[in-house]
Amino acid sequence: MTQEQDMKITITKDGPYLVEGSVPLTSQTMVSDGSGGSKDWIEGDAIEGGSSYKLCRCGQSMNKPFCDGSHLSNGFDGNETASRAPYSEQSGAVHGAHLTLTDAEKYCASARFCHPGGGTWKLARSSDEADVQHAIREAGNCPSGRLVARDVTTGVAIEPKFAPSIGLIEDPDADVSGPIWVRGGIPIVGADGETYEIRNRVTLCRCGGSSNKPFCDGTHLDIGFQA
Repeated sequence: MTQEQDMKITITKDGPYLVEGSVPLTSQTMVSDGSGGSKDWIEGDAIEGGSSYKLCRCGQSMNKPFCDGSHLSNGFDGNETASRAPYSEQSGAVHGAHLTLTDAEKYCASARFCHPGGGTWKLARSSDEADVQHAIREAGNCPSGRLVARDVTTGVAIEPKFAPSIGLIEDPDADVSGPIWVRGGIPIVGADGETYEIRNRVTLCRCGGSSNKPFCDGTHLDIGFQA
């Protein structure tokens, strides 16, 4: 079995995310476009986690991003409320001349990459090549995978290429720490032992307040979460 085949994230009951398989861990900082949107990512230095590590899920560890056992004494309710239905059943679609943009709003992590240029939805409807490429970049930068650009003829997703890895999102424009960005198709196993749909990119809550656990719903912005 290869190292990538060993990689997985297990959600422990009312506890942390158990990450196994030597999954690379870095910070990922959002770059503002200066007008309330986001335009790019800056990757930080590697964070040493070892072959397995536990990431805080309750938001109150004193050793973030790692768990220090705070969930045991703070009454953290980690109940998983997210739908197990596949993305295809939870998303709607916008159709343009060259792109179809699928959108599962429930998974929005409020990263604001969809704002510039009049919005990804508007860009996806355009027949202008520059707008189409802009829409593809914006959809691909959406860390939660809420937005997916697809070839309008084949329906094939146009996805960024990610090695299996985890990013800890920082949002300096909003002065908050964001969710855990899981990339490259790492399996996520629920506390019930069932694996969620494997996707190229998803965001997991690390502030403890999401109403769509284990996934981020943007609550970190409302509570001013700081890691």
